[in-house]
Amino acid sequence: MDPFSFLNAVHPSYLADLYQKYLVNPDAIEPSWRAFFQGFDFGQIGTEAQEVMLQDAETKEKHQVEIPDDVKKEFQVINLIDAYRHRGHLFTKTNPVRARRTYRPEITLELFGLNQSDLEQEFKAGELIGIGKAKLKRIVEFLENVFCDSIGVEYAYIRKPEEIDWIQNRIYQNENQPNFNTDQKKNILRKLNEAVTFENFLHKSYVGQKRFSLEGNESLIPALDALIEGAANKGVKEFVMGMAHRGRLNTLANIFGKNTKDIFNEFEGKDYEVEGFDGDVKYHLGWTSVRKTDSGKEINLNIAPNPSHLETVGAVVQGIVRAKQDDHHLGEEQNVLPIVVHGDAAIAAQGIAYEIVQMAQLDGYKTQGTIHIVVNNQIGFTTNYIDGRSSTYCTDVAKVTLSPVLHVNADDVEAVVHAINFALDYRMEFGRDVFIDLLGYRKYGHNEGDEPRFTQPQLYKAISKHNNPRDIYAEKLIDEGVINQDHIKEIEEQYKARLEESFKDSKKESTTIVTPILQEAWDGFEYGNKEDMLKEVDTTFDIDLLSELAEAITTLPEDKKFLKKTNRLFDNRKKMFFEKNELDWAMGELLAYATLLHEGHDVRITGQDVERGTFSHRHAVVKVEDSEEEVVPHNNISNIQAHFYIYNSLLSEYAVVGFDYGYAMASPKTLTIWEAQFGDFSNGAQIMIDQYISSAEDKWKTQNGLVLLLPHGYEGQGSEHSSARMERYLQLCAKDNMFIANCTTPANFYHLLRRQMKINYRKPLVVFTPKSLLRHPKVVSTKEELANGSFQEVIDDAEAKVKDVKTIVFCSGKFYYDLLKRREEEGRKDMALVRLEQLFPIPEEEINAVIKKYNKATDLVWAQEEPMNMGAYTHLMLHFDKIKEFRVCSRRFYSSPAAGSSARFQKRHEGVIDYVFDPSKDNHIRDYKKEQK
Repeated sequence: MDPFSFLNAVHPSYLADLYQKYLVNPDAIEPSWRAFFQGFDFGQIGTEAQEVMLQDAETKEKHQVEIPDDVKKEFQVINLIDAYRHRGHLFTKTNPVRARRTYRPEITLELFGLNQSDLEQEFKAGELIGIGKAKLKRIVEFLENVFCDSIGVEYAYIRKPEEIDWIQNRIYQNENQPNFNTDQKKNILRKLNEAVTFENFLHKSYVGQKRFSLEGNESLIPALDALIEGAANKGVKEFVMGMAHRGRLNTLANIFGKNTKDIFNEFEGKDYEVEGFDGDVKYHLGWTSVRKTDSGKEINLNIAPNPSHLETVGAVVQGIVRAKQDDHHLGEEQNVLPIVVHGDAAIAAQGIAYEIVQMAQLDGYKTQGTIHIVVNNQIGFTTNYIDGRSSTYCTDVAKVTLSPVLHVNADDVEAVVHAINFALDYRMEFGRDVFIDLLGYRKYGHNEGDEPRFTQPQLYKAISKHNNPRDIYAEKLIDEGVINQDHIKEIEEQYKARLEESFKDSKKESTTIVTPILQEAWDGFEYGNKEDMLKEVDTTFDIDLLSELAEAITTLPEDKKFLKKTNRLFDNRKKMFFEKNELDWAMGELLAYATLLHEGHDVRITGQDVERGTFSHRHAVVKVEDSEEEVVPHNNISNIQAHFYIYNSLLSEYAVVGFDYGYAMASPKTLTIWEAQFGDFSNGAQIMIDQYISSAEDKWKTQNGLVLLLPHGYEGQGSEHSSARMERYLQLCAKDNMFIANCTTPANFYHLLRRQMKINYRKPLVVFTPKSLLRHPKVVSTKEELANGSFQEVIDDAEAKVKDVKTIVFCSGKFYYDLLKRREEEGRKDMALVRLEQLFPIPEEEINAVIKKYNKATDLVWAQEEPMNMGAYTHLMLHFDKIKEFRVCSRRFYSSPAAGSSARFQKRHEGVIDYVFDPSKDNHIRDYKKEQK
């Protein structure tokens, strides 16, 4: 009896699946199968196992048997198929202008123990790829078409069988080749013609001007068109797109429907219609439009503005999408689709790309899958791709989340649209990211004024002789009999005539306009100026209702078991409100959130460890002891409340701040907060702070109410855990671009947060929050101060008597309590300690009123714990002229914010305090002057 006769009844797919399980865990499969696979050296190249040890199921005896040739060959064909699945993408026809890198070993018959004489033999292994029992020649032809033509597919690393099966079934259809009807082909040609003609028109009309043309990758336009049309038919209602410069103007004109007249006005460099608005270069601007699809559906399109800092906008897009999903599409989140268009050099090199990818499946940041499209020029500025990355592909970051990647020849526009349809269907099916690597070229230099032949002479010699994708496709359609030569000439002339008309119209206008994005979300909001920012805002709240909210957020479910410390914490909070009437920082903060939730404002807080709080003060999320079930009291305050979202973030600042900035941009009625673990960790998000938070309203007319909470205060914890680098934020302040605050009481922090939602405009708010003051016995407020008070930009000294005061000390933040302690120790009655709670806009009237009030004071002091070149002093020098009359008490100039030695820290800290109380003790100033000499 043939011991391998059972193989004739085994389906090849079952055999292959069983072998894969054997590779992962040999002990998990039946012993006789395990023995078979052990004996057959399936994975070793160039070896052929002739015999295996087979164990009898009944007697348990083992005997050696020879493997029949036909069985071996079936396995060899299975192995060949597996090689194409894993490595076929390395041997594609995806590069339109370069010879691609060579990889070894290649996929050849001989590599798998097969030869030319086997090509006419039939193998059951064909069933694995859906073509049934077939000749090896047909199997190889099928595999070449699926894996090695104009589309290379990377997916074999995915670990979920259902995704693998879906992908394989999809790409095996029609051998992964496009199959469009005549009307579809004509529409693809129409969009491709628009892309090519638009670039040609700009090139001739604005010679030498930067436009970051799409030439060499024009197939992006028909791909985006197909994506939007197809997604709308699947129920997608909104698209949010991010892309850098290349092809942006083309996309705005031919996908988003921006009037080309407005684009031409921007090329003319005309001034803006709004006085005092600085604007930005044309290829940074965003846009919002409503598009009617071919099937009659109305969809909302947004393209986010972005700076020249590549990949930054990707995080903002994710935040905008999540805000839209939370606000308008709960339960149907897939109806908002993010699309991010990358450059090949940028996605490979920019660290934020990795951070964003890592967010894709996290509860606080997921958006049900993003379609990533890489406009791959094979060059970054003047740097060849071989010098721009170590990875095989620019898209290898996709493997972090096991996302499929399709590498596509940008000259084969039907393959590009075919790939984009795959990407759309995959995203809608699995809610996961998918990447399209659109492999083309860049016709000109980095911008149209560069000479690329300086650095890539051979490449650009080939590009100069290369036809554009439209002409390549038109010739293909003519050969197929779909169109004639007159058709392509007609559609080109029609589109060109429309551009000419817009060009003439643009000459009639003297100014240009900048349209902010997301207008529908900002209906009813106004733009706030500096005067508005200094007005008092009503942030009061009914005290009885405040008590009800306090009861709700200090009560834990009785049917759940919590740690004793957790119970004690909540009991203490209840007592501080209802018995002691002494509310600490956490209680003031949590009540601010509760009141806003009651008034209908969603609250979103993210950052590293925000649920508990870095300093264990917040405890907005508590865990059940036995199950670690999460309990969020703020989501149980009433039946009509808004949503409270709080998430511990991944260990990122750049991408997380970008995400939350985007969230606040799309949801102005939500209090959106990012908290740094320590204040200066925001350095990691400096690009977001400089390019968006401080300047976006002036550049793009986009308002934003994002709140940054930055722990700050000198307590001997070293350079990285002392300063939030407030001087950097203050240096960015101008006119009316943002609020900067450094609060010292729970009540003032409470009113500051409430003010952020009560005003009818939005500005970013940066708050330097305390660390040691979170539990300081003097840092308490009453519930009446919360209910009936308001935000105080300046807090005068309630204990000082006007007639006694000879010295007025202005300070900010935690340093106030250090000075207060010394004043109490020395019993000084001649000194008023005045707190500057809002650092920008500077409340000059209030400061001057305090100075005028203490009319007998002869000594004006600015005191800060930071070095003189840090903190608020330099900011005051620029924005408050009277500061020149002040005696400045601070650490001297340092390059590092604080000393690492606690002893040295204490010495310097006490030295500043000494100088505040006794002008003769100015050793630190004298020492500094001596060093300067």
